[in-house]
Amino acid sequence: MTLSIDRRLLIKAGAFGLAALSTPGAAQILTARGFTHGIASGEPSAHSVLLWTRYVGSGETKLHCEVSLDESFSRIAGGGDVVASPEHDNCAKLVVTGLEPGKWYFYRFVAPDGTKSEVGRTRTLPVGEVSRFGIGLFSCSNMPFGWFNAYAHAAERGDLDLMVHVGDYFYEYRPGHYPETVMPGRMIEPDHDIVTLADYRMRFACYRLDPDLRRLHQQFPMIAQWDDHEFANDDWQNGAENHDPAMQGPWSARRAAAMRAYCEWMPVSDDLYNSFQIGTLATIFRPETRVTGRSEQLSLGNALKDQTDIAKALAAFRDGPWMASERTLMGARQEDWLYKGLAASAKAGTRWQVLAQEIVMGNLRAPAALADLTPADAPASARQQAQVLAAASKMGLPFNMDSWDGYPAARERLLRASREAGCNLVVLSGDSHNAWGNQLSLGSEPVGVEFAGQSVTSSGYETFLPTIAPRNLAALLRETNPGLTFTDTSRRGYVSLQLTPEAVQGTWHFMSTIAARTTVGTRDHTLGVKWGERRFTKA
Repeated sequence: MTLSIDRRLLIKAGAFGLAALSTPGAAQILTARGFTHGIASGEPSAHSVLLWTRYVGSGETKLHCEVSLDESFSRIAGGGDVVASPEHDNCAKLVVTGLEPGKWYFYRFVAPDGTKSEVGRTRTLPVGEVSRFGIGLFSCSNMPFGWFNAYAHAAERGDLDLMVHVGDYFYEYRPGHYPETVMPGRMIEPDHDIVTLADYRMRFACYRLDPDLRRLHQQFPMIAQWDDHEFANDDWQNGAENHDPAMQGPWSARRAAAMRAYCEWMPVSDDLYNSFQIGTLATIFRPETRVTGRSEQLSLGNALKDQTDIAKALAAFRDGPWMASERTLMGARQEDWLYKGLAASAKAGTRWQVLAQEIVMGNLRAPAALADLTPADAPASARQQAQVLAAASKMGLPFNMDSWDGYPAARERLLRASREAGCNLVVLSGDSHNAWGNQLSLGSEPVGVEFAGQSVTSSGYETFLPTIAPRNLAALLRETNPGLTFTDTSRRGYVSLQLTPEAVQGTWHFMSTIAARTTVGTRDHTLGVKWGERRFTKA
């Protein structure tokens, strides 16, 4: 791999220790030895949890893991040995079994020379009746945009039990591409779009030095799923928007490299999709909607290319390719797994069926007035795009073909399966960088609700429509989309959810800034859904 390494940083690291480096850079990553990136835990069950660390030695190193009921490690409850190997970028993962349900545990790793990792905290999932359970929801954390204040805010809370990350954990772009200007102190490595296994590993290593992300992993177990940017923008089964086979090689090779690095660096198993049971309170389903079964995204631009009758072309597109039943996000096998799982969860008497997945599910069309609201001095391409989106909206077409909106037949199959099973469906989403509270319906019948989270740092519609006041844009979007209960298109943060047998309450937490490392001034907006109603009621 090609790295831009400042020799002065190497000297500084050697003279003063790695802690002297204030930003995650290549020098810090390449010279670090021992426990380099803290610890993490994930994919808990009632009796087990997956534990992660990274240890750089002279070669393969056997580590001993200790799990304790207390932070002083006087009440050891489990553990085991695991090897940190250069073959896996020195990452080590161990599933510890035989634990008690619904308990907080402390854990650490010990090297052969006696040095110890940081102490982590994790918990197992409860069994039986559960009166309350808290979840944090995150997506779209682009380091060059700013500070991960959302992670910092959530890491210090006492009412959350599990973190869910639904993707874009990092971005594949070179510095200066998205965003064009890197926030001071937020530089990333390597200095080019990541393509190879070494590239993806380096990007992970860079992000995982962030103190707030590190703290979040230290304090809570996580259920995680990739989205597109852990691979390349707008990817699908056989390619991606940000992949050029002529310059970057076969997509299959890049996808395999990204997938391997993700499984090495994240506290996840090798299961592409899975479910997690929280007693009788909820089943969390974690599907994979991005790279293994997804049909290629459609494009309004391609549908209108060389067409003179725009309305006729849009109608043909709407009634043909857009509605095609064979288009899928998950593939037939995974759809079957999910539908059967939803039915089994509801039949067993589980109160809530929670779908934690990558992309927005609610139906969202652009305001018809969008073209009129686009500034006259905007680039011609932007004005043209606004006109196309406004025309598409009038024909009942959505503005984002990369979300569930681009796969309406697949969405209908899922919602129908949920309705027929009698589920109380709560969908958790990310990807769009903006906050959405969507009613999910089949015709006029409510099926469930969606809490779609805003990004941790990545820019939202305030960047693309800077002349429209966010409050006015939100009002226009709600007027256009009857199922849209709440939206915010300008602020960054995360979502937290409190689940009880009678209701789910979700709160969007909006950070006051990402330009400085602070959680002061956070603002909230809350919606709730009562069991059996399958529609939002203001909490």
